[in-house]
Amino acid sequence: MPFIVETIVTTRSLDGDVHIAPLGLIQDGQSWIIAPFKPSRTLDNLLVSGVAIANHTDDVRLFAGCVTGRRDWPLKRAERGDGAVLEAAASHWELKVDSVEDDDMRPRFRCRVVHEANHRVWAGYNRAQAAVIEAAVLATRLKMLPPEKVETELAYHQIAISKTAGPREEEAWGWLMEKFDAWRAGDPNAAAKA
Repeated sequence: MPFIVETIVTTRSLDGDVHIAPLGLIQDGQSWIIAPFKPSRTLDNLLVSGVAIANHTDDVRLFAGCVTGRRDWPLKRAERGDGAVLEAAASHWELKVDSVEDDDMRPRFRCRVVHEANHRVWAGYNRAQAAVIEAAVLATRLKMLPPEKVETELAYHQIAISKTAGPREEEAWGWLMEKFDAWRAGDPNAAAKA
């Protein structure tokens, strides 16, 4: 199995619009692979710009927010190049696409880090933060997984939320539960990809 880092990726369109999306970056030697689904704005932006920023943050509201339609997060200019860095990032990598391997579902963009910066000390995720990230990933897979699997996973992650969540994690979990409740109620938009 590959080593994957869950992060928030920002990309820019030709018009300069910034798109914010949670993605798992796949390590391959010295390269990082970004594999967005077709269709997606991340895919479109990478094709036209060849640049992405991997934002590493302990504020898991960004993960939950992106998959529940909350994408308005404060940004600042990247230190090198034309990217956008999340103000909530503890650190970031500025990535340049070296090559693209096309695929019918998820093209693979092989990237190299051209600049990295640390903005503040980060102690790592606690269990509730990890649970929010896992539930956010689960929310993007609602069309792919059986309902029993979704419910079993949520019940397990709820334990970590109830035992270790702070206010930010509780808020993020609440946003995700709204999405899962809409999915349970049969809302076809609830199962849309992030």
